[in-house]
Amino acid sequence: MRSAVTRRRDQRRLRPRAYPVVMVAQSCLAPSRSIDAPLDGGVDKYERLFPGLPSIVEDEEHLQALAGPGSIHDAGDSRPSAVHVAAGWPFFGQLIAHDITADRSPLAHRATGERTENFRSPRADLECIYGDGPIGHPFLYRRDDPAKLLVGLNDAGEPADLPRNPEGIALIGDPRNDTHVFVAQLHMAMLHLHNCVVGHLRRKGVPEAAIFEEARRAVSWLYQWVIVHDYLPRLVGAELVEEIEAEGPRHYSPGRSPRIPLEFADAAFRYGHSQVREDFELNSRSGPLRLFPDLLGFRPIPAERAIEWERLFDIPGRPPAQRAKLIDGTLVPSLIALPQAITGETELEAYRSLAGRDLQRGHAYGLPSGQSVARAMGETPIDPVDTILAASGWRGETPLWVYVLSEARLMGGGERLGPVGGRIVAEVLIGIIDADPTSYRSLEPDWTPPLPARGERFQLSDMLVPAFG
Repeated sequence: MRSAVTRRRDQRRLRPRAYPVVMVAQSCLAPSRSIDAPLDGGVDKYERLFPGLPSIVEDEEHLQALAGPGSIHDAGDSRPSAVHVAAGWPFFGQLIAHDITADRSPLAHRATGERTENFRSPRADLECIYGDGPIGHPFLYRRDDPAKLLVGLNDAGEPADLPRNPEGIALIGDPRNDTHVFVAQLHMAMLHLHNCVVGHLRRKGVPEAAIFEEARRAVSWLYQWVIVHDYLPRLVGAELVEEIEAEGPRHYSPGRSPRIPLEFADAAFRYGHSQVREDFELNSRSGPLRLFPDLLGFRPIPAERAIEWERLFDIPGRPPAQRAKLIDGTLVPSLIALPQAITGETELEAYRSLAGRDLQRGHAYGLPSGQSVARAMGETPIDPVDTILAASGWRGETPLWVYVLSEARLMGGGERLGPVGGRIVAEVLIGIIDADPTSYRSLEPDWTPPLPARGERFQLSDMLVPAFG
């Protein structure tokens, strides 16, 4: 059981606060992330996956010049779309990232990444959905039925928004899950799924005292199973997933108290920034809408912006969803020129670009080059002249984030990650699930979802649109 000190610490850590939009947005993207710092110690730290590798030697000003409008990372108005990857998958990756990582430290030109605090437990347990449960965080739950999570009403009176206070601030365990419509509605879908499972368990006659914990366990296991059996095979290939499941990780050693590697958090798992589309159709009435500013979050979501999930994820028996963009090292204009509501006031043009922020984080934490990581992993490195940086005149080894994107373009056809990025992502995600003593892989490794599926087996779409009431 958690101690009283841990519960109080976590309550401070997860309590939603009515921050201005810019301040909440900065916790996701800005170089300085000092908001909502804990009042005591005890939070997790990050680690190095390859602590013996030297930092890449790079010119920060040159890096910044690579990232803004008109740069090599700017895709302009048109980019090729993926064939196999639906448009919603990078946002599910964002939900996972928010579940297992939260770096709120101010960044210097050279920061000590291993001392940086991770304000999330390194477990795939939907901590940002559940907080510390109906006793520790009652504001996340219904007063009249605390086994169920609180869901908000939209302007049409439908239970289709996050719960919000009178100023429109979401009452959720992590304010980053209200950054834009997609992650907000993924969060809301998890609320609905939990409440559906509660109703399902009651109809089965599960004792009321056990309902909440049983529902939380079921939803967490579904989420973990989908990560291993649906999300990762699409991203890195089924063969690599099966190898790691059977043999364990080669490079990541989570141990009994796992930490998230910086090579994962600040490079490989930022692959999804290159997958995001510029515009989306949310439903049959919306027409095309830009990610920013049209779908900016931190405000109530009207009924006209409700997402029909079959437009973002492929659902058996329905037309194909919109497609994600290829992982190729470029980003759409909405991410190259972020709105001020996201960035806040900044004098550096590069910090208005998500590519600039990704490059700056790797530089600030002194991550090794992609080529040195490839060599450490026993992979043949990509020649720097074959990466996206070559067109800019860059002659040194490649920043790890750019290397992962270039590798996906060259070796994964832009549809999936290559051997370096794919193994880092898969080893960390499977590793933390295996290290969690409450996960399905620890307690019942042969467990499969007991809920109905629309296709041959259970998928994320069956969580978002449950095939039961």
